[in-house]
Amino acid sequence: MKIGVDLLWVRPGKCGGTESYARNLLEGFGRYDGENEYLLFVARDNADGFRHYLDYGNMKLRECPMDCAVSWKRILWENLHLDRAARAESVDVMFIPVYSKPMTYGSKIPYACVIHDVQALHYPQYFSLARRCFLPVMWWFACRTSTCVIASSHHCMEDLAKRYPFVQKKLCVIPIPVITQESGMDIAVLEQKYGIVRNQYFYCVSSMLPHKNLGTLLKALSLMKESVPAQKLGAGLGNWKLVLSGVGGNEQGFQDMVDELKLKEAVVVTGFVSNEERDCLYENCGLFLFPSIFEGFGMPPVEAMRRGKQVVTTKRSSLKEVTKGEAVYVEDPFNPVEWVEKIRYASQLGPCREAFAEYGLESVTSRYVERLVTICLH
Repeated sequence: MKIGVDLLWVRPGKCGGTESYARNLLEGFGRYDGENEYLLFVARDNADGFRHYLDYGNMKLRECPMDCAVSWKRILWENLHLDRAARAESVDVMFIPVYSKPMTYGSKIPYACVIHDVQALHYPQYFSLARRCFLPVMWWFACRTSTCVIASSHHCMEDLAKRYPFVQKKLCVIPIPVITQESGMDIAVLEQKYGIVRNQYFYCVSSMLPHKNLGTLLKALSLMKESVPAQKLGAGLGNWKLVLSGVGGNEQGFQDMVDELKLKEAVVVTGFVSNEERDCLYENCGLFLFPSIFEGFGMPPVEAMRRGKQVVTTKRSSLKEVTKGEAVYVEDPFNPVEWVEKIRYASQLGPCREAFAEYGLESVTSRYVERLVTICLH
């Protein structure tokens, strides 16, 4: 069977967790599916970022005559030409790892589409007017015209069923594949680069979008450094730095708040980092903090917990579900005082022992392959 995969939307290094999810899944298809062929539809300006998947014998690239850098041009090309290109390549089923399913003009190719969340329906204030109008239409269209709609958590599935009742029979839940491996990197390199000390810094992997709630984390850090007696925090937590890795969002607003709270020496923003550097920062942090108030899945807390790190996060949206109730949770995500209390508590706990076997790459890959084959055969 030939499975087409739409990767035209990927702007390497700029799509955050969605790109990580797609790349993890491609690794799974390459390693564990010896029965099917995968045709990756890529753009001219992102093709180089996917050529290494050709090392897997079951993958080929189809470079399309368009660029992904300009979103509206990409969307237009997708809707006018992608389905036709898939038919020309004799694709048996198209897999769309995001919500941007193209129009199909009566094509008989079945489509499986992934919707990771419908955040704009919950927090419209975080989105531009154009996106508030565009996204619900795209979600509705994907739910209406896809053969199968995959959600990465039960929270997301229930959300979709409530918003679009007609999609219930098409819905299924398959979790995000999470790959954790040794970084092979010496933390001394990063200690010197970022001015941090092993096991004595907080780590966070996040964009700077409003729903990530990083402002509350900065307020908590300020409290630890100025308002809370050091002896009540234990282990010198008031001297720990916050290391943040991620791209996108209101970077200037974040930096302005850092300056306002006089945290310039206490906050390290790495920007986009390699997998090796990110993994090394995970391995050597003292605590992992994730203040987000909305996630379709929430990969970073799982990545940290699989490495034995204690995680302090919120109970909002899917986060408690995907961390299986094994993290330390704040009740009020916007209360910096509670964040300080929970950080102190988490610092006194031993290593986390949850391995999340069900998020393993081979397990998740087999579920995706089974679903794609099934919709093709029916």
